[in-house]
Order: sequence, then structure tokens, then C-alpha cells
Amino acid sequence: MRRKLSIVLIVATCCIAILGFIAYNKPPLYHSQSYVFGTLVDISIYGEPEDRAKYLSNEIIQDFQHLHHQLHAWKPASGNQISEIGTLNLAFASQRKPLNISPLMVEILQDATKLSKKSHGLFNPTIGHLIGTWGFQADEFAATSIDNQKIAALIKANPTMDDIVIANNTAYSTNSSVKLDLGGYAKGYALDRAVRYLRKQHVKHALINIGGNIIALGQHGDKPWRVGIQHPRKPSAIATLDLLDGWAIGTSGDYQRYFMLDGKRYCHIIDPRTGYPVDHTQAVTVLIPPQAPHHSQAGVLSDVASKPIFIEPAENKSKIADAMGIKYLMVINQSSQVFVTQEMQNKLTWLNQDFKKRAHVQPTTQH
Repeated sequence: MRRKLSIVLIVATCCIAILGFIAYNKPPLYHSQSYVFGTLVDISIYGEPEDRAKYLSNEIIQDFQHLHHQLHAWKPASGNQISEIGTLNLAFASQRKPLNISPLMVEILQDATKLSKKSHGLFNPTIGHLIGTWGFQADEFAATSIDNQKIAALIKANPTMDDIVIANNTAYSTNSSVKLDLGGYAKGYALDRAVRYLRKQHVKHALINIGGNIIALGQHGDKPWRVGIQHPRKPSAIATLDLLDGWAIGTSGDYQRYFMLDGKRYCHIIDPRTGYPVDHTQAVTVLIPPQAPHHSQAGVLSDVASKPIFIEPAENKSKIADAMGIKYLMVINQSSQVFVTQEMQNKLTWLNQDFKKRAHVQPTTQH
């Protein structure tokens, strides 16, 4: 099944723009694409010589590939060599003694634990067994038989990030049902690393898109970077917004990874409380401002925060958004009704008038 991207970059006139830059001796726009984390990666760097922009893009892609190899939950890192996450999961399953882990893994696991607590456990990277049971640890998705008894047993086992004990660069699990899958974290983490790297290299303007999670650096010439929010059922944008320096955007949707069975859609976003895919929401988009000047987690939050909001039913979405610190939010439910916070509404330029008419603007969130 072909995957769709939840955020689409508005670059319809890219070729004309590049010719314009050359003709008027303006700074160039360098654009490259690759395939990492099981999705398309776009890197745009503005205002740098082509050779330098190409070198910087290649460095970022190599870092992404390194992260992918370390964090992949179900594929070997290379050849028959298992990834660091895979090694950890084997150790957790057998409840061995503490296993040495890299400083990078310590940082990621500690951060993921904090975010899991903040989300009241709805962001739960330890439910890899559930994800695999539903067939979502694969490159292609097909209808799978639903094993209700196995799902019930996995829910009863109740794996959580608190089951992982980290000390002195080692880790072990007190619960053998823990199986890490950082698919809802890794892309955002990679975005933040890429921005920090570019800032250290004194790059002023760039846009990085990993499968619909996007972060901006500077702007595109004399205008901000502009991105679009995808229609959950069509390959078109329903609205656009300007993505400012250090801001990130991400969408969780039921149209990226899913299968159909007996006329029902089963998406990859699973409620860890029930063990079943969420069926009441089509898409959740979050817009994240930079949190700190030197160590922002805008990328991570663009990846993580949309999932708990997606999982919670309509009456609880505002509460979990508050818990995650999200002010800029758009929700599209299964009936294609749109709920958008006032902060997000102020950022949007609607392209689809049907969605605009169906949009319910929520009162300003208080934190």
C-alpha cells in the first residue's frame, strides 16, 4: 500500500523559483530527497553554495540512517546485525541482567519516559508486541486476522516505560512483555538533531521534512517557509500556514498506515488501554513553537504529542492537549468535522472551503 504524507510542502513553482534565483543572482535553494525511517525525507537549504548545501544534506541523511539502524524495532541494522533496540528487546524478553546501552539510547529512553508520563501513558513506546500483532511492524500492510485473546493477554501484561530500569549506562526491564517501538518518536528526534547540526554549521535557512513531520530554520528568501496540511482522504492540502524559525508541525492520521477488513479501516495508532486501533479520528495536526534557544524539542513534540490527542475520545482531547502543552491544534474526526484551537485558526489559510465551513473554533487554551 502506498503511503501518503500528512504534511505537504508547497513547492509548486520550485523550478521557476530556482531559475529566478539564478537569473537575478539571488541565493540558491538546494533541494534533496532520500528514503529513511521507512518514509520520504526532503531537505531544502536556502542561501548556501550548492556544494556546501549538498555536503550538509548528505551529513544529515547519514545521521538519519545511523539513527534508523539503531532504533529500528523489527529489522536488522545491517545484514544480520541486530539494531540496538532489537538487542534491548531480546534482553527485556528474557529478563537478563542489565545490558550496556549507548549514551544516545540513555538519552532517548529517559526522554521517552518523561513524555509517556506527561501523556498519561497514551504515548507508550513499550507496546511493540501489540503493534506487531496488528501487522504494523512491516513495510507493507495487509488485512490480518484479529486475535482478541492475544490482545487481551498483552493488555493484561501492561507494559510501560516505568518497567525499564536505567542506571550507569545499562538498562533492563522488570516486565518481560516490554517491547520497544520508537516509531512515534524517532522522526521528531532526528529533526531536532538536524536543526542543531545546521545551527552549529551557521546555516541560516532550511526546511526538513521527514514523512510529514517538518521543522523550519530561518525562512525562504524574504518569506517564511510555507507548508500545507493534507486532506485526510484526498492527495491535496486543506490549508496552509507559515512555518517560522524553529517551529515544527506534525500530523497523525488514519490514512498513512492502515488496512481494510470487512469494510472497516484499522489504522496503526493503537490505544494502549484497549489494544485496538483508534476509529473515531481521521487526523490530528499539532504546531509546535521552539521551547528553548539551544535545546528545543519542537521536532520531538511534533512527532509525539499528536498521538495521545488522536487516541483520546472527543470529550478528552482538550485535556490531553493541555497536559502535553499543545496550544496549536487541529482535529478532524471520523465524520470529517474539524475542531481547531483559536491559536491554530489564526495561523491557517484555508484552501478547502468545505473544511473551513465545518471548522469549529475552540476557545483559547489556558496554561
